[in-house]
Amino acid sequence: MTPAARLSAAIDLIATIDAQRIPAAKALKEWGIAHRYAGSGDRAAISGLIWDVLRRQSSAAYLMDDDSARARVLGMLKLERGMDLATIAAFCDGSRFAPAPLTEAEQAALTSRSLVDAPASIAGDYPEWLDPYLAKVFGDDRAAEATAMASRAPLDLRINTLKGKREKILPRLAHLGARETPWSPLGLRVELGADARNPGIHSEEDFIKGAIEVQDEGSQLAALFSAAKPGEQVIDICAGAGGKTLALAAMMGGKGRLIATDHDKRQLAPIHERLSRAGVHNCEVRTPRGEADVLSDIEASADLVLIDAPCTGTGTWRRNPDAKWRMRPGALEVRLKDQAEVLDRAAPLVKAGGRIAYITCSVLSEENGEQVRAFIARHPEFSVQPPEQTASVLWDKAEDFAKAALPSAEGWLMTPRRTGTDGFFVSVLKKG
Repeated sequence: MTPAARLSAAIDLIATIDAQRIPAAKALKEWGIAHRYAGSGDRAAISGLIWDVLRRQSSAAYLMDDDSARARVLGMLKLERGMDLATIAAFCDGSRFAPAPLTEAEQAALTSRSLVDAPASIAGDYPEWLDPYLAKVFGDDRAAEATAMASRAPLDLRINTLKGKREKILPRLAHLGARETPWSPLGLRVELGADARNPGIHSEEDFIKGAIEVQDEGSQLAALFSAAKPGEQVIDICAGAGGKTLALAAMMGGKGRLIATDHDKRQLAPIHERLSRAGVHNCEVRTPRGEADVLSDIEASADLVLIDAPCTGTGTWRRNPDAKWRMRPGALEVRLKDQAEVLDRAAPLVKAGGRIAYITCSVLSEENGEQVRAFIARHPEFSVQPPEQTASVLWDKAEDFAKAALPSAEGWLMTPRRTGTDGFFVSVLKKG
């Protein structure tokens, strides 16, 4: 397919997503099945165009003064891809499979309109109903923060210290352009291009042997801040597929007792194979069974309960850009209830002197600091560990991290703009 044909396909796909109200991933999959002639490079390029349109959906429509699929694609080319009028016009020449030539109105919009006077929700590309929530956290910086949350995310990897060391593995991934992450002492980063092409990490020998795992640097830091130690009894109460479970196991050096569970057994399904590949032998997976409490034998004896809380996922918009447009106000209320319930469930599991690490991939204060304050009001035996103490695990990078991240009385907030990570909140709560 020519670049112009890819652009036409992207316009058609955006129109399909709008009309059928389906997730972009589903639309792309169905398109790929219906267009088997398209090569992997074509599919990757078209996927990249679709995701970039969803990243800049509001601002592109504002720029073009038109919210049609075509207008949003054209606006994205200027805002996200940095193309000038001549370059865009060359793609839209009306030839076979190419988009129709630019109209006078489109040419005028691409040359004369800008986002200078756009409202924050337009400039930052997020639903208008979320504006007061983001204003509460970021104030006048909310458009800039949200713009960073709409950017492309890199591929971050975590070194499994049970199987290798970063200085040994980094040279073996040089062909991917891997480099050390800024904050995490365990991380590597691979930048991804606009075509969203997968670099094939899952076929790398180090991945197959369990020496590396895919994990955003913010998620790595969240696990590190929990300060799990060898010999401790640790519970990952919302383990899901096991990303943070694996990080905890490595921090514990295979010593101590690690329990992983989740309320949804379907989410737990991948964890067994991942634990095996990573060489983890001290983890017990407890699959939920009906109404039975799989943690009934753990009473005030855990050194650490890690809560990777169910949340709105606002901090991960750059990895799932259509999620923000599909999010509804009711989803926040549901998540707030879920978070309070899991915090209350964790409290009696922790021994005196033990701790809860409460983590969300959200930037909303309702899910973060406010949730922590409400928990402490219900459980005054807990108190917040000072954030600067939590970050001390970063050693010589702790001071710079403290300047970059957004601290509060309850914990740390990381964002793409501030720390170059996904949006994560971490609060460590000590008992007694």
